[in-house]
Parts: sequence; structure tokens; C-alpha cells
Amino acid sequence: MRITVDQIKQMKATGEKIAMLTAYDYPTAKLVDAAGVQMILVGDSLGMVVLGYDSTLPVTMDEMLHHTKAVVRGSSRAMVVGDMPFMSYQASLSEAMHNAGRFLKEANCQAVKLEGGERSAEIVRHMVQAGIPVVGHIGLTPQSVNQLSGFRVQGKTPKAAVQLIKDAHALEDAGAFAIVLESIPAPLAKVITERLRVPTIGIGAGPSCDGQVQVFHDIMGLYPDLAPKHAKRYASLAELMQNAIAGYVGEVKRGAFPTAKESYGLDSAAVKELTEIAAL
Repeated sequence: MRITVDQIKQMKATGEKIAMLTAYDYPTAKLVDAAGVQMILVGDSLGMVVLGYDSTLPVTMDEMLHHTKAVVRGSSRAMVVGDMPFMSYQASLSEAMHNAGRFLKEANCQAVKLEGGERSAEIVRHMVQAGIPVVGHIGLTPQSVNQLSGFRVQGKTPKAAVQLIKDAHALEDAGAFAIVLESIPAPLAKVITERLRVPTIGIGAGPSCDGQVQVFHDIMGLYPDLAPKHAKRYASLAELMQNAIAGYVGEVKRGAFPTAKESYGLDSAAVKELTEIAAL
């Protein structure tokens, strides 16, 4: 039985922290789900860490649906949240509704996430009224990286902090059941968290949020191109995997792999028959 929206909300009420992590494929989803996370985000970050784009902007709806389907198949307990990619909801309300519906209808995930505060509140309202659970996302919004002039901490001035508080309330009022706070000062995240009835999920927003989300590849040391300040590396899998691959290449080159253990044999009668055939 998957974790529900009501259970996520209840975790804030009881003070239980929410663990959220990204996953982009079937085997990773199985690992993440088995480890006990409450929410799996199929983030558009897959554009950078899986598909090799230089930002999240090129990611398409078809790519997001493809990966979300795999994550849903690989999980059974965690709530799976599909991340709406750039221009899948900004152009028009009808297009936003259609694409959000595709996540639930085609990919079978349980909720969607989209960026923006007050500017996205009306879209969120319509989605929720249509029965689509929504996670909001404010602060550093990677899809607006060009407008923000890079990946910078947001809410550092009083004016910007007030706007983020307004954004959070607008999303809550619109019906978002949780809100991601990305790359904002920890004291501001604390204020927002204390003001909201719905959970906040931080990424680079300090320890006072109701939950935390991280990119799988960051905490596992699988993405060497970027090392965000907010990410703690729990393993160095890239080095481990590269060494394993190098070991494989070396054994192939030396003729040490495969051995009889990794090969399929024939019984003596079949070997004799094969030898006779080969001699013809």
C-alpha cells in the first residue's frame, strides 16, 4: 500500500520527518523504496544526471513519462511524484491540466510537482480541483535558471524573503499538499515551515523543514560534474564502479574472463558430435 497525501500531511502534525529522494529508473526505485523513503521524486534533474543535458530545460514530457513509469514499476510503498518539465504547464492552463493528467493516467504516479509560487497558484488550484495532488516548489527554481542568473540562493533580502513567504501561502491556499523549499536561508525556511499547515520539504534550506529531498546521484557520488553545497555524500559509487569496470576490462584483455565458471558446457556425447560436425 502506497503512502498517501493524508499520511504525508499527518507526518507534519506529529513531527515525523519526511524523507524524499529522487529516482529515475526501475532498479534505483527498488533500492530507494526498500530503504524506507516516504516520497520518490522523478525529478527533471534526470536531464542533467541521467541524460547529460547542461540544464533541466531540454527535458520533455515524453522523457519524464518514460522514466516515471519505470520508477512506479520499481516501487510499491513510497509515493511517486512526477516533476513537470519546463513549458509543460507555463503556456496555458489547458496544457498544464493535460500534462499533469498524463502523469497520473499514463505513468500511474500519485502526484505532480511544479515550480513557482503566486504565479503558479491558479494552475495548482485547478489541478487540485481536478483530483491531481500537487507538490509546490519555491526558492531556487531550476527551470528559471536564466531569469535568476544562475543557481543562486534565494530570499536573502527582506523583500525577497517576504515574497517567498507570500509564495508559500499562495501555494498552500491553492491546495498544494507539500512545498519544496530549495536553496533559501535556513532561518527563512524555519519561518515558512512554522507558518504553513502543509509540510515543507527542504533542499539546501536547513534542518527546520518538515522533510528533506536530495538527488540520488549527489548523495551516492555518481555525478562528478556538480557537487552542491547542500548535498552530503553518503557513498562514492562512481569511484567504486569505475574500479570494477577497469577490473572487468583488464580481465578481458588478459583472457582471464570468462572462465569455465561463467561458461556453458556440453555433455561428452554432444561434444563428440560437435567435433565430428566441425571436422566435415
